[in-house]
Amino acid sequence: MDNLAHWKGCAAPAAITATGRFVSLLPYDRDAHVQALWDAFGGKQGINPLLTYFTQDDFGSIDDFAAWLETNKTNGWVAQVFRDNATGQVVGMANYMRADPANGSVEVGGVIHGPDMARSPLSTEVHYLMAKHAFEDLGYRRYEWKCHNGNLASKRAAERLGFTFEGVFRQHMISKGANRDTAWFSMIDGEWPLLARAFDLWLARENIGEDGVQKRRLQDIRASLTDGGEA
Repeated sequence: MDNLAHWKGCAAPAAITATGRFVSLLPYDRDAHVQALWDAFGGKQGINPLLTYFTQDDFGSIDDFAAWLETNKTNGWVAQVFRDNATGQVVGMANYMRADPANGSVEVGGVIHGPDMARSPLSTEVHYLMAKHAFEDLGYRRYEWKCHNGNLASKRAAERLGFTFEGVFRQHMISKGANRDTAWFSMIDGEWPLLARAFDLWLARENIGEDGVQKRRLQDIRASLTDGGEA
């Protein structure tokens, strides 16, 4: 059993500015980002299908979306906006949620990848940067990912990124008038050095050229490191 006699907790997360190879993280600012996010998600016609598995009601307007973001902030969500380094355009967002600094646990949630970042290196790098900040800068012990159990794309993304599936909370909540079973995933601090090394190798120019196409999958790099092989 780990000896945590000297554990003093860690700081609550706050939004950061961080720059990666493909994408930058920015603190959410209502005046600067509401319209840019709304447009990135396809406006009224695009955002509601994109957020099928989210618990909030469909948005009827950008004002509804802005109000939702403000409510999230009031509830302790810390929003990070994603900006494409190549185009300078806002392309997505995610939040640090349900932080428990005393026990060193925090969740990444409210994840929205706009079409311009879907299935691209940006969608991997943003989660690397957010997890890196939680583990290396703030000293968190546990980093969580939760999603509707019917959201197969989210579950596949969590596993690809290196989160470990922990189980399903049955009848966890009511979402949009229907039952929601919630799948839980996590990564922990003892796993982070290997996970971080795999991210670094995957994001390297030797693996992803200027065309944005990978030579080796993140999962394969991680497996090579786990097996003790040369990555």
